[in-house]
Amino acid sequence: MVAASAWVLAQVGEASEALTRLRESERLLEGQAARGGVLMPYQSMGRAALLLDRLDEAQRLGERALTYSPFRQSDEAHARHLLGDIASHPDRFDAESAEAHYCKALALAEPRGMRPLIAHCHLGLGKLYLRTGKRPEVHQHLTIATTMYREMDMQFWLAHAEGGMKESVRTL
Repeated sequence: MVAASAWVLAQVGEASEALTRLRESERLLEGQAARGGVLMPYQSMGRAALLLDRLDEAQRLGERALTYSPFRQSDEAHARHLLGDIASHPDRFDAESAEAHYCKALALAEPRGMRPLIAHCHLGLGKLYLRTGKRPEVHQHLTIATTMYREMDMQFWLAHAEGGMKESVRTL
């Protein structure tokens, strides 16, 4: 829960408190690992670090999330999506890696019916292809994301997807 609160605080712009919670999460995890068990908050911690523009830390936590997910493909899907978002960050842009992570996350999420994650992957791919100038792919992925967000009544994310659609019309 501490890791999740770090992510939420980062989302609402409480950077100082988010960073405090992120550090607290790491200390708690170290203690848990020392007792022979590992919890699964790395994805939340990675999301918080990404929102705080701590890209090296986000990368490390995303890779850790992937390491601890081999037996739960739904966890791997979330970890891959996080790594795709990191690879598509302007300060760390690696189109090939971002595309590979998003596509792998989709391949894991679709058969499990993980609709919000599927929509997030399509949004990530749409924005990625917008940056790389792949016009047909931009429209395809942003349309899927927009439709899914609308169907799930995810207004916050719908606004992001619609913003991407408007940007694609202006730039392509």
